[in-house]
Amino acid sequence: MKPFPWLPFKPGRRFVIGLPFVWLVVFFVLPFLILLRISITDMGHGVDPFAPLVEAVSGSWHVILKYENYLSIFRDSAQGVEGVLGNTIYMDAYKTSLKYAFLTTVLCLLIGYPFAYFIARAKPTIRPALLMMVMLPFWTSFLLRVYAWKGILADQGVLNNLLLRLGLIQEPITMLYSDVSMLVGMTYVYCPFMILPLYATLVKMDFRLLEAAYDLGASAWKAFWLITVPLSKSGIVAGAMLVFIPSVGEFVIPSLLGGAENIMIGRVVWDEMFSSNNWPRAAALSIVMILLILVPLALYYRYDERNAPAEA
Repeated sequence: MKPFPWLPFKPGRRFVIGLPFVWLVVFFVLPFLILLRISITDMGHGVDPFAPLVEAVSGSWHVILKYENYLSIFRDSAQGVEGVLGNTIYMDAYKTSLKYAFLTTVLCLLIGYPFAYFIARAKPTIRPALLMMVMLPFWTSFLLRVYAWKGILADQGVLNNLLLRLGLIQEPITMLYSDVSMLVGMTYVYCPFMILPLYATLVKMDFRLLEAAYDLGASAWKAFWLITVPLSKSGIVAGAMLVFIPSVGEFVIPSLLGGAENIMIGRVVWDEMFSSNNWPRAAALSIVMILLILVPLALYYRYDERNAPAEA
């Protein structure tokens, strides 16, 4: 008797592999296509994503596509400087987002790598407790954790009061609503996303390779740089992607900890959609942000696949 006779197809590897693809199509591809459709919509015709792209006017067909939503991102026409590229508030927001995302990724790597290495080298009996300490912040609301940093970094906050009592400073240091508060908040929030992939890679490493390097006369730093770092490359890339991608579109942290000069693209998209009520422009900004992330990622994986046989 055949298993699962009520199924119209044979369950097996194709079915198991097909489930993630169905998930991606339903929850990523379709929303992306709807967003793309809205981004080329004229506000005068509404923002219905299922509206036709053509209309009949005086017996002739006209395509209803508004590319101005994209052109306005790169062209400053608000001040009469038609055709000037890279001089808009949108481009500045993209540059700011990429800058903070890159710096956050670097800081998370510098802080998270020693943490992950220490956990991987710790005794197996205490590893669960150390991992629990890394994941413990996830048990608290994301919003509450960001608000806590406001109380720590404020002019009359915990850190300034501590430094004043210790006599290390004579007046409060302005840390809130600055680059410092932005980087501190984003690094704190996303550091676990760097530590966990690094730990998963380092814990599987054969540390006898380091002992062999020491026996051959390599210093601790040289053995670490030539053996540990290359073997943990996959963890570094995975952690960097997990930190960089959400950091680019971060909205809550810049709104609570950032100043007027720290406007990131997530805040601009929110303003366009809810303050200006310009959904096509907000959708266009989101599409460009997605491409800024996906295109370099796709190029990297293509390069990695080409070099994989040579490295093997």
